[in-house]
Amino acid sequence: MMSLLKTIGLHAHAALECARRMRCIIRCACLATTLLVTIAFVAQPTYAAGGGQTKFKRISTQYIAALGDPGSNSGNGAQSWGLWPLDPGPRGVKLNRYPSLTNSGGVAPARWKFDETDWWLEEHGLIMEQPTVPLPPGKYVVTGARKVTAVLTIHPTDSHGDRRWELDQGATLYDVTHLACRSARYTPSTAGSSCSPANAKQTVFPVAPGGAMPPVEGCTKQDYAVLIVIGVGVED
Repeated sequence: MMSLLKTIGLHAHAALECARRMRCIIRCACLATTLLVTIAFVAQPTYAAGGGQTKFKRISTQYIAALGDPGSNSGNGAQSWGLWPLDPGPRGVKLNRYPSLTNSGGVAPARWKFDETDWWLEEHGLIMEQPTVPLPPGKYVVTGARKVTAVLTIHPTDSHGDRRWELDQGATLYDVTHLACRSARYTPSTAGSSCSPANAKQTVFPVAPGGAMPPVEGCTKQDYAVLIVIGVGVED
């Protein structure tokens, strides 16, 4: 009987692992398709208002954490946006491995440092490294791996410390949001309160595409849209 139960358990674990790998394969396939579709787009130059020409070069896929009205194609506040130069998902730490993360002094296997007062979660319940904030000014070719690819312009900081952003071709922030990627930033709700990944409910993951990330006791949550970056502008 015990042998039978053990066999069933092994099969169940194998099935879960297979499903996880299939999700990764599908995700990679979608990104690969997006890259193929947008090669011609990235290769084309655009012209700035002052007559200068901006060319775009393809880069290894990066990710932007963005805040703003999903229905807008421009706005303020880009100084609070961030950039993940590498996909933070595979570099993340599972919630049930949080004790190991604390035991290692907050250093993840991927060598990034966990900050217990400012941490991020993704849609599968993985603790992520923080993005680099602020997102540098410039032009980025972004997509949501759906139908729309557009150029995102991040303007330099103005005299009030604000950075404007805008998308071309009438694209909205929603159009270039990768709905399957969910991300949220968690900080203590009050000074001295315990805002810990240990308080997160693991049963609520994965989060459905486009859905809100779950709250965590003791934390203030901020959901961010995730944009896929496939190219950057190079001034000619």
